[in-house]
Amino acid sequence: MKMKIKWQYEFKGRKTEFESEWLSKDLVLPIVEDLNKTGRMKNATVTDELLNEWTVKEFTKLNKQLDEAPGEVEVYFDGGFDRENQIAGIGIAVYYKKNGEDWRCRINEKLLQLESNNEAEYAALYKAIELLEEIGVKQVPVTITGDSHVVLKQLSGEWPCFDETLNKWLDRIEHKMQSLHLSPLYKPVDRRQNKEADKLANQALQGNFVSSHSVIS
Repeated sequence: MKMKIKWQYEFKGRKTEFESEWLSKDLVLPIVEDLNKTGRMKNATVTDELLNEWTVKEFTKLNKQLDEAPGEVEVYFDGGFDRENQIAGIGIAVYYKKNGEDWRCRINEKLLQLESNNEAEYAALYKAIELLEEIGVKQVPVTITGDSHVVLKQLSGEWPCFDETLNKWLDRIEHKMQSLHLSPLYKPVDRRQNKEADKLANQALQGNFVSSHSVIS
């Protein structure tokens, strides 16, 4: 999760307000320590992307807990549908940081009883949110990347959804994200920028299944 530092700077009896750009959490305390060396920094606070705010003392205590929780979460998802065989394949890759390490989780599945490629995309994203819950992701911003502009723009509210089946998936996804207190950033891309999830979905359709969760070296 990104953070901002806000502080007062006092010089010759005059006080001026300053605010940093968005910073990696790991940079916050070293920068605060460096600013403290001037002896002129007053009333510093730390704010996250969800607008939670702490004093430096409070943030110092919280920092260890934040290290132990997944953060900087990126989700890639894709769904494919074989019309001839009425089978869907979904692929999901999740990247995040925890305890200073970079993690990656990759899974795919074959699904039955779906009716379209758009439904497969929705099912893939719902499974991705379930996976975030299993990993322990909650109360953080999450970047959700996919090549289904229909799904992402309907979820963001840019496009309406008139299909009853897809609306049910949309409601399930929104309810699950709300229960985890996630703040989603939807990032539509083209298929070339979603190769990993696309490959996983196609592998599922071919009966080649992947399930991995490990630190990226």
